[in-house]
Amino acid sequence: MYLTKEVKAEIFKKHGGSESNTGSTEGQIALFTHRINHLTDHLKKNHKDYNTERSLVALVGKRRSLLDYLKKKDIEKYRSLIKELNIRK
Repeated sequence: MYLTKEVKAEIFKKHGGSESNTGSTEGQIALFTHRINHLTDHLKKNHKDYNTERSLVALVGKRRSLLDYLKKKDIEKYRSLIKELNIRK
């Protein structure tokens, strides 16, 4: 499994402030980015997997919504997070 408890805890510790702060916007965006990267690699190998493609598009939409919220709330955190996670736009 690609997303273990330890990986998830590390993501939230790095971006959310602490391991137990799973509701932070920055932590959720980082988690979605990790999942999006994994699904993108999967689709490079399995290009006919349309269910995964559909879930990837939905996940990108969720991340976009959170990024828009963060941009309205705190533009500096938005800019630093985009730079750190290598997200376009």
